[in-house]
Amino acid sequence: MTYSATCLLGVEGLLAQELRDMGCEDVHAENGRVLFSGGWDILARANICSRFAERVGIQMGDFQAKSFEELFQGVKALPWEELISREDAFPVSGSSLNSQLHSVPDCQAIIKKAVVERLKKSYRQDWFTEDGPAHRIRFRIMKDQVSVVLDTSGAGLHKRGYRPASNAAPIKETLAAALVKLSRLRSDATFYDPFCGSGTLLIEAATMAQNIAPGIGRRFQAEVWEQTPAGVWERERDRAKSMERRDTGFTATGYDIDPEAVELTRENAKRAGVNVTARVQDIKDFERSTEYGCVVCNPPYGQRLMDQKTAQDIYRQIGRIFMPKRGWSYGVITPDEDFEDLFGRRADKRRKLYNGMIRCQFYQYYKTT
Repeated sequence: MTYSATCLLGVEGLLAQELRDMGCEDVHAENGRVLFSGGWDILARANICSRFAERVGIQMGDFQAKSFEELFQGVKALPWEELISREDAFPVSGSSLNSQLHSVPDCQAIIKKAVVERLKKSYRQDWFTEDGPAHRIRFRIMKDQVSVVLDTSGAGLHKRGYRPASNAAPIKETLAAALVKLSRLRSDATFYDPFCGSGTLLIEAATMAQNIAPGIGRRFQAEVWEQTPAGVWERERDRAKSMERRDTGFTATGYDIDPEAVELTRENAKRAGVNVTARVQDIKDFERSTEYGCVVCNPPYGQRLMDQKTAQDIYRQIGRIFMPKRGWSYGVITPDEDFEDLFGRRADKRRKLYNGMIRCQFYQYYKTT
């Protein structure tokens, strides 16, 4: 089968390589998604093990539609009966961008009607109770190109299960994992986040360093489908657990000026099953007491928690603190286009990413000269 894994913009390359490393075939990255193929085991593996995907769906079809009739016929031509049973629920949701078919509610209604007509013919019945397991149909129309998938994840894959509550302005788990990966974190590294908030960067770093599958503690929508082969999800969970490495020597330390944030970090780390140290400390007291260190942080900025001037003062401060040192690297994500001037040095590398709907840059410093 062909699958579609959606992701944050800017993360496509990381996700594509991750899927290849999992054993996925025909991996092809596009804007906001990566297509790949494999059996039901690969579907379960991608859901359980992907750190960067937002959702994984079964790719039902891609076609062009500039009219409701073209949309109806395109959807009706797809083999829905292969994956939707007589009693299954099949709600429809989606989006449209830069397309002639711009009304999302109208597109939802047309797609629903087309699927019903296909299933009527296949099952020779006129009414569907839809009281069985949900097979959510998700569509995306971009520049008149329609993509239709069956969502297999249920809740978004960024919901690992360790963060039932968070402080204000948390960073998304999938983006945090991407920042850690871009920092080339070693499994025996010493990792720091001096603005730890609810601990997301620390926890994602710890699970990555120890190869703990991000979805190992949660459930997925496709697990309850009658079309799913028996035992496939259990086997993939066992496979993921067998690949964990708990004795890597990795350590993670976080600081925050908010005592409640520090306590939240500790609680979330405990739920995630990883060892993380967190304490109340101002960024001005940050010290590089170890020989090696990897710092990744999401400092507060004007659009999130404070006024712009205070945020800029923080950038100047960390520029004085995060000085080049052999064995140390620093990564900072921010939307402030003046960050490098305020920090005091040009980044050795930077990458455009999105934190929610906010366009950001990830600035990396690792050179000593």
